[in-house]
Amino acid sequence: MRRHHPAGIRSGKAPSMQPGCTHLHSIPGSGDPCPPSADSSCHPGTGAVHIQLGEARDSPSSRRGSQSRSHGHGEAAGGLEDTGLDSEEQGGSSLSELRHLLQWLHKSLPYLLILCAKLLVQHLSGISLGIGLLTTYAYANKSIVNQVFLRERCSKLQCAWLLLYLTASSLLLYYTFHSQALYYSLIFLNPAVDFMNFWEVLWIVGVTDFILKFLFMGFKCFILLVPSFIMSFKSKGYWYLLLEELCQNYRTFVPIPLWFRFLIAHGELGTVLGWSLGILLGLLYLTLKLLSFFGQLRNFRQVLRMFFTRPHYGVPASKRQCSESDEICSICQAQFQKPILLICQHTFCEECISLWFNREKTCPLCRTVISEHVNRWKDGATSMHLQIF
Repeated sequence: MRRHHPAGIRSGKAPSMQPGCTHLHSIPGSGDPCPPSADSSCHPGTGAVHIQLGEARDSPSSRRGSQSRSHGHGEAAGGLEDTGLDSEEQGGSSLSELRHLLQWLHKSLPYLLILCAKLLVQHLSGISLGIGLLTTYAYANKSIVNQVFLRERCSKLQCAWLLLYLTASSLLLYYTFHSQALYYSLIFLNPAVDFMNFWEVLWIVGVTDFILKFLFMGFKCFILLVPSFIMSFKSKGYWYLLLEELCQNYRTFVPIPLWFRFLIAHGELGTVLGWSLGILLGLLYLTLKLLSFFGQLRNFRQVLRMFFTRPHYGVPASKRQCSESDEICSICQAQFQKPILLICQHTFCEECISLWFNREKTCPLCRTVISEHVNRWKDGATSMHLQIF
């Protein structure tokens, strides 16, 4: 039986398209017509269909995955942008606050200068006295350290002048303020001051601390005046150490009655709350001072042990051991004077190595640990710390 084919097929021509090119004519027996695709293009009038080869259209699941990925990337990028904006806002706010503070200081500077000038005039005597005490301490401390460093070549005249200068300064101060009986504070008594006034108590504590420094510095000058045949240079170093340790401990206890009297002065308000607050603050202050005392007690015991035992850093060196070092001390670059052999087998002068261990714990050459304690006050120095509380 003969099959009937369309005319287009028999003639070998391509199927014709609708003018709108919306779909292809179906071919009998060829199945469903091809659905319109976005990748295909039709050219009206030519009868040709151009189909672009490429990837198939994405499935709904792949579209959902790509949308979720893009959404995640967007959120991450948004988070980073928010973090950057927050940091920028914080930096901008800090700069703005600093700018406002500088502007306030610039506007308030004339008023602050006026207040400072008023306070300066009002407390001129106290400020002048403080500058004088500080200058006297600095001059005397430096002079004593220099004289100790000179050892046997120290000037007896200079030491006598320092002793006289410190004594005269202390007596002049007490004579000027004799109405307040400031010397009472040296023996743990209360001077004639108003303990309700914080500034007066602070001033008396500072003056008393400087006077105690002058007193013990005078003792050091007296030791400097002792001839070397009575007290050797090494023994003087231990005396300087002991005096400074006694000075620091004594200065720790002297302010206690003054501040305790000031703290419990709140009880003079005549109320139960005032008395309770004053007693509570006084007991708290005493507790803190007791704890600080136990912290210093260990160091004081160690200094006492060193003062009475006089530990040696080595043994006297023999002539052969001195010859191995070419008879020259590595510290002073001169011939040995009472040579001492350390445990590391290095030889030095006794005085030279004693001065070295005032600041160090190790051998100058090999850095072997020799001393367990740094004798920092054996050079005659006085602590610059101001004991206010």
